[in-house]
Amino acid sequence: MIKLHHNSAIENAAHVLWEFHNLHHVVSASNFQPTMILIMGSHDTRVAERGAELYRECVDYGGTPIVVCSGGLGRLTDGEWSEPEAVVFARTAEEHGVPAYALLLEDRSTNTAENVRFTAELLLQKKIAPPPNILLVHKPYMERRAWSTFMAQWQLPSADVRVTSPQCTLEEYITQDITFDHLVHLMVGDLQRLRIYGDKGWNTPQEIPDDIWSQMEFLVAEGYDQYVVR
Repeated sequence: MIKLHHNSAIENAAHVLWEFHNLHHVVSASNFQPTMILIMGSHDTRVAERGAELYRECVDYGGTPIVVCSGGLGRLTDGEWSEPEAVVFARTAEEHGVPAYALLLEDRSTNTAENVRFTAELLLQKKIAPPPNILLVHKPYMERRAWSTFMAQWQLPSADVRVTSPQCTLEEYITQDITFDHLVHLMVGDLQRLRIYGDKGWNTPQEIPDDIWSQMEFLVAEGYDQYVVR
C-alpha cells in the first residue's frame, strides 16, 4: 500500500469519505445497456477514458449508445485549460475508440447541475428521444453527487440511471497533478455540498451518517477546507 500521509488518522478519514462518495452501481454491459453515456466534465481525462471503455463494451454487446461529453470551463479548469472540458473529453474518447458520429458535445456548463440541465436541452434541440437507460461517468469521489444531482435536475423522463467512474483505489487515483492533499480537499468540499445542495433541492437528499460527517469535520479541523462553502 502506498503511504499517502504521515498521519494515519488523516489517511483513515480520507478512505471513509472516498468509500462513501462511491455508489458501486453495477454497470456491466451484460446486465445494463445504456442508451446514453453522459461523460461529465472535470480536470481528469481518465473519466473520458472510462466512458470510452464502457462505450466499447456496449457495442460488443450490440448496443448503440450516444455519448455526450458535457463541460465548459469549471471550478478546476477555468484559467487552466484553453478548451472546454467537453472538447478535451471528446478528443480523449475518440482516441480510446468512440467514433465521432456517436459523440455529442455540451460545452457551456460550469457545474454539475448545468451538466445535467444543458444535456437535456441539447437532446431536445437535436430531437433525440429521451434515453430510457442512462449511464453517468464522473470521478470516483463524485459518483454520489453526480447521481443525486442528476436525479434532481433531469428535465426528461428516465427509466434507469446509474453512475460509474474510473475503477481504482484511492491510492491508485493519486497522480503528480492530483495529490493526496488536493484530493482530500475536494472530497471534503463535495461531502459538505451533498448536504447543503440537498437542502436547497439542487440534488436529492442524501443521508450522511454521523460517523462519516464527523470524519469530514476532523479533516476540516486538520486544514482540509479549501473547497468548503463558507
